[in-house]
Amino acid sequence: MLIAPSSGAFPWPTAMFVWGEGDASSEHRHHSVQLILALTGSLRIRRSEGAAWHSCDAALVRADAPHEVDARGATVLIGFVEPESRLGAALAERIPLDIAHIPADEAARWRGVVCAGGLPGDAEIRRWIEADLHDGRPQPTLHPGVRRVLRYVRNHLHERDALSLNALAVVAGLSPSRLMHAFTASMGIALRPYLLWLRLQLACSELMGGASATEAALYAGFADAAHLSRTCRRMLGTAPTVIAASTARCTTG
Repeated sequence: MLIAPSSGAFPWPTAMFVWGEGDASSEHRHHSVQLILALTGSLRIRRSEGAAWHSCDAALVRADAPHEVDARGATVLIGFVEPESRLGAALAERIPLDIAHIPADEAARWRGVVCAGGLPGDAEIRRWIEADLHDGRPQPTLHPGVRRVLRYVRNHLHERDALSLNALAVVAGLSPSRLMHAFTASMGIALRPYLLWLRLQLACSELMGGASATEAALYAGFADAAHLSRTCRRMLGTAPTVIAASTARCTTG
C-alpha cells in the first residue's frame, strides 16, 4: 500500500480518497482510475519495474494500468475512482496513455484547495471534486424515481435483500429496465457498480471502526470476508484490512 498507517479518508459515492504519510509500492494495478497528489514533498511514478521514473507532484493512472509509485518522505492523498462514473470519465479523458503527470502549477492549486485549513478537510475535498476534477461537466438532473432510490439506499445499504433490482424498482415506481436506464442517465454510472462502491466504502468504514473482516463483509452485504477481499483488491489494489489500517477516521458523505 502506498500510504503508511496514519491519517484519514473521505468517501465519495463512486470514489474513495485516503491520505497520510507516503510509502513505496511495488508494481500493481487495480480497476479504478487513480489520482495521486503529494500534499507535501513530491513523488516518483513509473509504468513498471525497469521503466524510467518520472518525478512530479501529482499523477493520474488509468484503470487496470500497471504502475509503481515511490512517495517516501511525502504526505500524499490518493483517490480511487470508479472508471464508469462521471468523475472517472472526466479523469480518464486526461490520461492519453497509462499515466498522466499533472503540471506543477495545477498540482499546487489542488493542494491549496484540499489543504485550505492546513489538513485535508471533507468540505474542501467536496469542492475540489466538483470544481476541478469533474472538469466542468454538469451534474445530471436526477429522475424523481432515482432520487427516491438514493434516499432509500442510504438507509438500507447494509440490508442485502433490500437492494435487489426488483425492490429498488418498486421504490422508484418504475419497471426494472426503466430504472436501470434512468439511473445511468441521472448518475453517470450504472446501478450495480454504484451499489458495489457504496458497499465497499461501508465495509471499509466498519473495519475502521474495529469490526472484523467477516463482520464488515456481512454487514455491507458481501457474501463473506473472501468476497470483500477480492472486491477490494480488484477495485483498490489492496486488501481491505490495509485500507482500514491506513486511516484513523472515516466520515460519511
